[in-house]
Amino acid sequence: MDKLVIEGGRPLSGTIRIHGAKNAALPILAASLLSEGKVQLRNVPRLLDIDVMLGILGRLGCKAVHLGDTVTVDTGSADSSHVPEDLMKQMRSSIFLMGPLLARFGEVCIYQPGGCAIGERKIDLHLKGLEALGAQIEESEQQIRCRASRLVGCDIHLDFPSVGATENIMMAAALAEGTTVITNAAREPEIQDLQNFLNAMGASIIGAGTDTITIRGVERLYPCDYEVIPDRIVAGTALIAVAATRGSVTLTHCNPAHLVSLLHVLRRAGVQIGAADDIITISSAGRPRAVERIVTSPYPSFPTDLQSQIMVLLALADGLSVMKETVFEGRFKHVDELVRMGADISVDLNLAFIRGVPRLYGATVEATDLRAGAALVIAGLAAQGKTIVEQVHHIDRGYDRIETMFQRLGGAIHRETPVLKQLDLA
Repeated sequence: MDKLVIEGGRPLSGTIRIHGAKNAALPILAASLLSEGKVQLRNVPRLLDIDVMLGILGRLGCKAVHLGDTVTVDTGSADSSHVPEDLMKQMRSSIFLMGPLLARFGEVCIYQPGGCAIGERKIDLHLKGLEALGAQIEESEQQIRCRASRLVGCDIHLDFPSVGATENIMMAAALAEGTTVITNAAREPEIQDLQNFLNAMGASIIGAGTDTITIRGVERLYPCDYEVIPDRIVAGTALIAVAATRGSVTLTHCNPAHLVSLLHVLRRAGVQIGAADDIITISSAGRPRAVERIVTSPYPSFPTDLQSQIMVLLALADGLSVMKETVFEGRFKHVDELVRMGADISVDLNLAFIRGVPRLYGATVEATDLRAGAALVIAGLAAQGKTIVEQVHHIDRGYDRIETMFQRLGGAIHRETPVLKQLDLA
């Protein structure tokens, strides 16, 4: 297994470009199945999750090529609606294939999805939404099969503003007969991006970014050329790393409007922030201030995907900060690793009490999930001494060579890949 080796204590400085959003590219890749022909997507990052999705599309009969940051998917040859179990269990986002495959083929067979172990993430809202559109659902212990001779639009209210369920329903309803209205819909920028992509293919959807989305079904969608939005979580990770190392950096090709809640927290912590168009500048010369209370919640509130990372900054702040996690109950697994590096953090159910310390110290730590791994990299960059982050494959699911991004900003970080010894069979 690869590991990252970090010599901490260097302020980050320079300019970096933010790559495309994983959480936008994955549902868009799934949605490409709604058309027949060559879809070209630009600004697609090279990530393990993207590779898995392209692998699934290939097993479904599509032809997919990833060159640079451009993916071309020829969906005309798709001939299967059975998502392979081995790939599905590698990535939770494979659940996005339910809506498109059901709409195109009238049936879909999937398995319980995999992904990071950050708490219970049921797919009941996905299934209820598809069932409301007319799907018949059969569930066994591991397998889920959905069938529908036709999908018919209807009104669907989500008990929780689930991003995945909102997107799955949008994709299925795009080719349904009649109009579908989703209320209490998720409002994330990635949902707006999916709406824009579907509309570029000929769909009729309005309301993404609000809590009510209206989809007027059309008979057919057509291939298009589309550019994915920048990754707000990667941008946020970089901003927090700069603040933790007391550096000065400019981020380009990002969207400040997608990061309002984080920028507000960073300013409360005493960090200098500037934002205009697609550029964010950040500068932090001294010890950050504690932030009394941060609560994770669906967009536009503070994102759970940045909770682990901001905790590193708060661990170095002057004073007591309180973090409340309301989205995933298993998202404090990084706390024990940060404590090994000298952090003073205690957890009570979904509350974390962070008493800032003057410095962290290098240690060998383990990435337990994607965002926890990114947090440990930030901690290593800010700490005194050497940090080794193991289980890097979790990080590779959402960051395109995270070490390269920080190397460009002067971070002393490199990847070590073990050399497999050949067996002497003589």
